[in-house]
Amino acid sequence: MTKIIDPYGSELVEDYVKIIKDFGLDSFNPKNYPNPNRLMRRGVVFAERDMKLVLKAMKDKKPFYVLSGIMPTAKKVHFGTKMVVENIAYFQKQGARTFCLIADLEAAAARNISLEEARKNALEFQIPAYITLGLDPKKTIFYFQSENKDVIKLAYQASNKITLNEFRAVYGSADPPRIISALTQIGDILYPQLKERMPGVIPVGSDQDPHIRLTRDAARRMRDKKFFLPSGLYHKFTPSLDGQIKMSKSKPESCIDLPEDIKKVTKKIMRAKTGGRKTTEEQKKLGGIPEDCIIFELYKQHLIEDDKELQDIHNKCKKGKILCGEDKQNCCKLMTKFMDNLHKGIEKAKKEKINLVKFKCL
Repeated sequence: MTKIIDPYGSELVEDYVKIIKDFGLDSFNPKNYPNPNRLMRRGVVFAERDMKLVLKAMKDKKPFYVLSGIMPTAKKVHFGTKMVVENIAYFQKQGARTFCLIADLEAAAARNISLEEARKNALEFQIPAYITLGLDPKKTIFYFQSENKDVIKLAYQASNKITLNEFRAVYGSADPPRIISALTQIGDILYPQLKERMPGVIPVGSDQDPHIRLTRDAARRMRDKKFFLPSGLYHKFTPSLDGQIKMSKSKPESCIDLPEDIKKVTKKIMRAKTGGRKTTEEQKKLGGIPEDCIIFELYKQHLIEDDKELQDIHNKCKKGKILCGEDKQNCCKLMTKFMDNLHKGIEKAKKEKINLVKFKCL
């Protein structure tokens, strides 16, 4: 029986091929994309949904959009957020109109965060963090859900296009905060098409696919609106430092926050699972197993941009020319540099002029 993967659950994806099959996705081929980014080149982006129209718009220099959201709960993000932002930045560079919503209504409904606290978190941390991680503030439209009357109208219009049984089939259960949050997300995803109908892509982890599926179902039934069905782009999870498939806040000792005190991060990295052998002698003789190494995964997904450098580390590991202790020390150096740049970047981004849309009072 297929487990339900949803944005609120704790189930872990163990087989990405199975996810592609069960969710009706298409395998991702970086050859179809101009100048694919690091995540695309290395198979971290593993699937897509109905990207043909977006790719055609990119090729023909026609309008299309990319959209994602900010959950303004705490002044921290995670590596999954980093991957989403990097993929948004990719499409932004390809000419996409870029929208980034601050999900303050969802934070209030599902996380019990006040609108005032959500606004403060977004302005003081999340938006600067997204800019630091790759978004061009001059080309990105930021807005708060609670201030966007069009989004709320779209959510209400979508509410009678989805049945309760359908909602349960997509999300596994149907409690009021989840329902209102999902309907508001439908409004967000379709909002960029109100002024001009155009294809759009939502970069996400596979646990967020239910939002895209539900929006596509609602858009099909809102025939008078003539919306393009939103497309999806899916990345793998950054694995937990103990080797589990996904970093989780419920296991802080195996999860790295962005930002986080580098001394704490270093201790976590030094305890991380590797693909090393039982003894030094055995590893020198047989070589390591980078495919099982969390350190190598951090290199691949986040810390090393140059493909030749990454391949060189892979080859040396396989030949036993790099031992795990040395590898972890190198990872700590790269992570220290990354965290330092992140901190400095956020402080600098706080001074940037943000393209924040202000709506009339509801």
